[in-house]
This record gives sequence, C-alpha cells and structure tokens, in this order.
Amino acid sequence: MSGTDYVIALHGGAGTIARERIDASPFHAGLKAALDAGAGILEAGGSALDAVEAAVASLEDCPLFNAGRGAVYTADATHELDASIMEGTGLRAGAVAGIATARNPVCLARRVLERGGPILLAGEGARLFAQEEGMDGVPDGYFHSEHRLAQLRFIQAGGNRHAALDHSVHVTGPIADDRKFGTVGAVARDGQGRLAAAVSTGGMTNKRPGRIGDSPIVGAGIYANDRTCAVAATGTGEAFMRAVVAHDIHARMLYRGESLEEASETVVKSLLPALGGEGGLVAVDGAGRVAMPFSTRGMYRGVRRTGEPGWTAIF
Repeated sequence: MSGTDYVIALHGGAGTIARERIDASPFHAGLKAALDAGAGILEAGGSALDAVEAAVASLEDCPLFNAGRGAVYTADATHELDASIMEGTGLRAGAVAGIATARNPVCLARRVLERGGPILLAGEGARLFAQEEGMDGVPDGYFHSEHRLAQLRFIQAGGNRHAALDHSVHVTGPIADDRKFGTVGAVARDGQGRLAAAVSTGGMTNKRPGRIGDSPIVGAGIYANDRTCAVAATGTGEAFMRAVVAHDIHARMLYRGESLEEASETVVKSLLPALGGEGGLVAVDGAGRVAMPFSTRGMYRGVRRTGEPGWTAIF
C-alpha cells in the first residue's frame, strides 16, 4: 500500500447469525452503499474523518441495522441512541448518548468534536445541543419499526426484565438473525495516512432507560491514533468497557510491538471471553492493514481499498 492509498472498513454488527434465517442480499447492499459513501470521499482526496462519518451515516439510514433509523426499543418503548467519532492525528473525539431527536447521531457526534469542549454529551444536554445545531428535526415516528417493537413485546411478554442483544430472541419478520449485536462502525486510512473511527448504535432491546454501553466511550468502543490504529467495536458493551478494548489494542501495538492482527485477535478471542463478553471489531493501522476479528458466528462487514471494487461478508 503506497502512502497515498486509502482503505475503509466497516461493520454492521456481530452475533449468532443463522444462515437459514436471513436473506443476505439486503444486508450486503446496505454495507456496499456505506462503503461507497465513505470511499467516494476518500477517492476525492477527502479525510478519513469525513469518510467514516459518511459511512456510518449511511448505515444509520438503513433500517436493517440497529443504529439511527433501525434502532431498537428501550423497556419504555422509547429510543435512546448513542454515537461517537474520533480522529487519530489530534486525538479529537465527539460523542452523544441517549439521543432520539437527531436523524444521524454520528453527525451530531461530529459536531461535538468540531465545537471542542465536552467530548460526550448525554440525554437532555445532547438534545439541547442538537437543537442549537439545527439537527433535531426528525419527524414523529421516524425511528419506529413494527419489527423492533415486536421484538420488545415478545421479550416483555415472556417476563424477561433483562435487556437483550439485537435479535437475541427470534421474532419472525424481515430481519431474521438470531443473536446480533446491534452496533455499526467504520474505520479508515486516508491518502495522507490519517486514521479515524466512528460508531453508532440503538443499544439493546428492552434496555433500562439511561443505560449507556461502550459505543460512545472513547477507549472502549472506539479509538483512533495515527501512531497505531483506528478501532470500531461491536458486542457486549459492559465487557468492552471493562476491558477498554479499543485502547487496549492501541496499547499492545505501541508498547508491546504487536501487530494489528495480533493485538485484535488476542483482545477479541481471549480477553473478552474471560469477562463473559463476545462480539467483534474492525480496525486499520497506519500502513493500511485491516483486522476484522469476531468471536461470534458472523459479523456484517466490508472493506474497500484504492483501485479495488470492495467486498462484503457476513459469515
């Protein structure tokens, strides 16, 4: 990979995805559209930061993924969306949590990054910030989905008081995977060698209102540093926070000299299971190498590089 080449990698969530229960083609189309959105910016000489924002916003607009428009419901049948974005040159980051008024939470997180000051805004503070930025204008019912609501009612009807990972209980419908961790994310290296990462999620079905996972937490669900790598994670959020997954990969590369692949594989397949966690991530280093480990049956993912058409995969 030359110094001016780019690469973008993304995921649409990981989990115990059953081949026989899904029509994979819509998922591949959604992933490809997101890759095209990010790669188009990189091909035009744009930044990795702009590219990951565009890619994640595209996934947020697709109802197949648990982020933005496709977000799951809380126990109160409401929506609370989280997102974050980070660039690896100046280590600037922005994040929002518990937001339900912005169509694209990742774009709101980008505004937080650009404005400086607080890195993470949550709840009412995030809503007011969105209002100030003119980004709180979603129409009533924009995040509503009959399938997502059916998931919630199915879980609650069974007397389950616990939150469930995306599709952990199978409900017949257009999205038919069995245990999918609902987060989307993207990482990129641009033509100037800069790294960036972005993550967005609707959280967990039937989650306690106010619950915040790893997605908006710098160092846990997201990290970017030009010295090492950019990481966007998906999985059991509490375990990812306890293991500080994204930063741990960076630290292993910086202080132990591990490769991106070595660090990513160790964290996902050894450290996380020891904490009862599972999931996956996408990561890229300064040389453009990509790692996409996951400890589940599958992970919606894709990669596109300079001069190549790109590819997507699930299993």
